[in-house]
Amino acid sequence: MLHNKPKIGIIGLGYVGLPLAVEFAKQYKVFGFDINHNRVEQLISGFDHTKEISGPELSAVITTDCTSPKGLYCTDDVEKLRSCSIYIVTVPTPVDKNNRPDLSPLINASLLIGKVLKKKDIVIYESTVYPGVTEDECMPALEMASKLRYNIDFFAGYSPERINPGDKTHTVAKIRKITSGSNAETAEIVDQLYKSVITAGTFKADSIKVAEAAKVIENAQRDINIAFVNELAMIFNKLGIDTHKVLEAAGTKWNFLNFRPGLVGGHCIGVDPYYLAQKAQEVGYHPEIILAGRRINDAMGAYVADQFIKQMTRKGTSLINAEVLVLGFTFKENCPDVRNTRVIDIIRRLKEYNVKVHVHDPWANAEHAKSAYGIICENGESKDRTYDGILLAVAHEEFKNLNIEKLCKPNTVLYDLKAFLPDSIVNARL
Repeated sequence: MLHNKPKIGIIGLGYVGLPLAVEFAKQYKVFGFDINHNRVEQLISGFDHTKEISGPELSAVITTDCTSPKGLYCTDDVEKLRSCSIYIVTVPTPVDKNNRPDLSPLINASLLIGKVLKKKDIVIYESTVYPGVTEDECMPALEMASKLRYNIDFFAGYSPERINPGDKTHTVAKIRKITSGSNAETAEIVDQLYKSVITAGTFKADSIKVAEAAKVIENAQRDINIAFVNELAMIFNKLGIDTHKVLEAAGTKWNFLNFRPGLVGGHCIGVDPYYLAQKAQEVGYHPEIILAGRRINDAMGAYVADQFIKQMTRKGTSLINAEVLVLGFTFKENCPDVRNTRVIDIIRRLKEYNVKVHVHDPWANAEHAKSAYGIICENGESKDRTYDGILLAVAHEEFKNLNIEKLCKPNTVLYDLKAFLPDSIVNARL
């Protein structure tokens, strides 16, 4: 059972780690660790660039006193974690350029914790992985760095994150949490720990591998369903049928699943299926449906760009140096996260046609967009000219108030990827 109030170290203060740290800090002493010194300084000052936590909410739990009984103490000094007895790892689990799982952030976090790990400590992982990573990859790293023995000297748990960036309704405490542990006693401690802050409750999985598998199929299932409606959109486009009107009609049946066509990016849905596929191939099974869905969704950016260009040529627009405005660059609406945004696929394809692409996104982290993709968000300039084509890629709420017609020329093509704008002004949509 969970005794007293343990000190908790959370490794990684991004979209997953920070909301979790804030929630735990309301009841526990939390040491939030991040290797990015600027990130730590910003959080101490009460600013979260991910916009997941408001200034007042962050300031209410931030403390510069590492000895206080509760609150969030942010640091990039691993030695500050030494007093913790529970560590929670919330670092990213990306894929490389060949879509193979990159476990280096996870292994590095494990090696870091190993420097301060003590007997009876528990290390919990939240990062999305394929079944077996926690015990087969992370535990050896912890053992090597700490010189302690797994399930004898220290113990492990896995409780997959279910953060939905930009969602202010389904926040961390309001989403039911899967928990697990390396033995029965640890599983109960981990479950009680999360149950103390997760108002939606917990579900104790049978094992760490079961919890890992449950997480990775959540996003793989969603990816496949979106791939299905993306394929429908391509079929209906050839048939001259409005896909969204078809889905609206089909949605009147009680058990029809309400998915919409579009781009699949971000650090979860567009990545996690590759983790499951990798493990399947390692054990001798070649996944068909999972990888087919990935192929469809990975190709959607180029497909959208091609359809947009077709509409422009039908209107007689010369493509050489044509001015095109792309509205939205983040991977989803009302969120500053540009990681693995598939809008970049549209932009790259458009540039192959020698059109001049401008990007407007009031939400995107401009610094990240520039450093990761070389994209400049012309958030001021974009409103002061007219364009030969406008493509709405992300349905930010701010775009509802944008006077799009003022940006149009007489023959401007307005393509609405998200079925977000009024039908009266849209020329085409996915």
